[in-house]
Amino acid sequence: MPFLRNVTRGRGIPDERLEVVGEHYYLFGGRSPINDQCRALIAALEKEFADRGLETPIYWGNRNWEPYLTDTLQQAGADGHRRVLAITTSAYPSYSSCRQYRENLYDAGHDTSLSIDRIRQYADHPGFVTASVDAVRAGLAQLGAEGHDPASARLVYVTHSIPSPMAEASARATRGYESWHRAVADEVTRQVAAATGVDYAGGHDSDLVYCSRSGAPGQPWLEPDINDRLRESAADGTKAVVVVPIGFISDHMEVIYDLDTEAAETARELGLGFARAATAGTHPAFVAALVDLVEERAAIARGEQPEQAVIPGAEIGAVVCPVDCCLNLRQPDRPALCQR
Repeated sequence: MPFLRNVTRGRGIPDERLEVVGEHYYLFGGRSPINDQCRALIAALEKEFADRGLETPIYWGNRNWEPYLTDTLQQAGADGHRRVLAITTSAYPSYSSCRQYRENLYDAGHDTSLSIDRIRQYADHPGFVTASVDAVRAGLAQLGAEGHDPASARLVYVTHSIPSPMAEASARATRGYESWHRAVADEVTRQVAAATGVDYAGGHDSDLVYCSRSGAPGQPWLEPDINDRLRESAADGTKAVVVVPIGFISDHMEVIYDLDTEAAETARELGLGFARAATAGTHPAFVAALVDLVEERAAIARGEQPEQAVIPGAEIGAVVCPVDCCLNLRQPDRPALCQR
């Protein structure tokens, strides 16, 4: 409960709702899986750093639980560092997936002597997409091993739902939260089709759906919910699905409960074949992409103009955001770092 209160602070969510969500954690050892996943990612990043001859140390700070970001930045300063580059574990532009991190960096770093930068939004980096393509192909293989026809499976791309006004605000200075997801989903589908030889416009028809809505019933959030879409798909004659969590980089609670538990149960009730593609996690292409982005940001800081890898037709994420980018609609004047 203390962790969930930290996560939802300022959103007006009553303890009664948090207690319901808290019960989900008891299905998985009674704690969030995020810390273990962060440890695994850090270990993979440290190895990639070492392989490239990079001696820059890696620190770890959380927004909502130990080790807290404030303590981590203070420790970095005490260790003699003066400049920090943040790798955020969220890949898309929006308030909750980008600007809020920049606000947290301001809060944690404003009373230190640190200069803080961050890598750009990276969901449409080829390395992130490669990890998703491999995961989808593994999901299709799983369906085949279970006796389903992979060529007729439906690809269902899932991300975290956000309030509709937040989604609209994300499109003021970027292509927007929803557009970024559709670009990634389209490219993953295209690459899967090219690799499998299956016409994705036929057998691999794709969807973008949402999970983890937490707002008041009357507040508009992005839809459709994944469970609703699974029901629609079954009614349309779909026999099997691969659920692809492109909105997440690791298997935290929104994945292992909302997808592996709730959505999987919905699929069973409908008689749908169900495979859940892996998140990027510590996939080598994803880890290498993050280190590429670190080196890219360092080059920009030196005044260079490095090549910035992105999937065809997509938007290059910002390393320095406009002031009105993904505004905090509740506190529009709240300061944030890494902006003009």
